[in-house]
Amino acid sequence: MECVRIYEIPACKMVSSQCGMFGDGKLERFDEWFSAFPKTISPRDFLWYDSERGGFVWYYMYSEDMKVPEDFDIIDFLGGLYAVATDIDGQDNKDAINNIKEFIKEKGCFEEDTSRAQLGNIPTPPSVGKAMGYNQMDYYVPIRII
Repeated sequence: MECVRIYEIPACKMVSSQCGMFGDGKLERFDEWFSAFPKTISPRDFLWYDSERGGFVWYYMYSEDMKVPEDFDIIDFLGGLYAVATDIDGQDNKDAINNIKEFIKEKGCFEEDTSRAQLGNIPTPPSVGKAMGYNQMDYYVPIRII
């Protein structure tokens, strides 16, 4: 059974939190803002670590009817293919990332696209996270077909 799936995020506009760290208020404000929107079946928010700036950036898929606070940016997101695996949020993600990289190698028709950032998303509904005592995190490694 495969534990890695391929997912395509379309090119689109995203609202960006800008770079910050949990605890400085920026990411918490962003979370509060987008959490007010109705939940959808597909993820609309993606978190990634910007190693150059030393902080996290959170994206949320933009739509024309949104009222975006002034302290957030609207950016062009390239989209593309991602290999995705699930693990426990807040724990070392090395095994999940290694599983994805092994999957890419085994298939032989993909390669990692290092020009794009790895992303993360928590798909766990709050009631389930409370019941389990933790959230699941989907880890997205950018890939391209070779």
